[in-house]
Amino acid sequence: MPLFHLFLVAIIQGITEFLPVSSSGHLILLPALTGMQDQGQVIDVAVHVGTLLAVILYFWPDVRMGLAGIPRLLRGRIDTQGAWLALCLVIATIPVVIVGLILNVTGLDDMMRGPVVIGWTMLIFGLVLYWADQRGPNAKTTDTWSLRDALIMGLWQVVALIPGTSRSGITITGGRLLGYARHDAAKLSMLMSIPTIAASGILLGAEVAMNADAAAARDGAIAAVFAFFAALLALSLMMRLLRSVSFTPYVIYRVVLGIALLVYAYS
Repeated sequence: MPLFHLFLVAIIQGITEFLPVSSSGHLILLPALTGMQDQGQVIDVAVHVGTLLAVILYFWPDVRMGLAGIPRLLRGRIDTQGAWLALCLVIATIPVVIVGLILNVTGLDDMMRGPVVIGWTMLIFGLVLYWADQRGPNAKTTDTWSLRDALIMGLWQVVALIPGTSRSGITITGGRLLGYARHDAAKLSMLMSIPTIAASGILLGAEVAMNADAAAARDGAIAAVFAFFAALLALSLMMRLLRSVSFTPYVIYRVVLGIALLVYAYS
């Protein structure tokens, strides 16, 4: 695959994975609107690995705490902050793994890939994010994350399996409706992305591992590096801006793109 194509796919994935604008929707639109060759599952897995490493690095203190809590959780001892975080992440991840597997096995996930679906989800869930952001109080922080809230945000995350919804956008929406401050809702969304991206990467990776050749592995490694740096930059900027800026700029982008896609699809 040409280096420019790898760079473009990686930058799109890296920038949009953690912004509430849907990375999967943008990756589907790239070949659909430009006529470029579809990047394929090998590159999809690679760029997801790149973004996964970026979020792990950015939130490493929390990740390290959660990893340290896993052994205690496995022994049934939820007596540390790390064990509690690990349990909450497990609860938040179970719904999307179950539904994702069902969609993958039945082939329904492929049926939803298209400009019409992405246009409507961009528009509708962009407006839902705006409503939740304006309505939601700023009463809760990440330290008060409960199992109930983890499950509710996990159910919101299931909706992101529809292309164009945005995993980060819909989980932030759920977090804001539950009363978490913007920065804290975004942080919980990013932490939830780690097991979710890892699970999807394992699923896709298992499907392509037998067919990947040396050239595909090289292209994947290049794409992963590009995606890592793009994701790290986008994540850092968004988390800093959320201390003083609302989600309205992302909503405006979603609405404009959604309307443009619907005009394109129905014309």
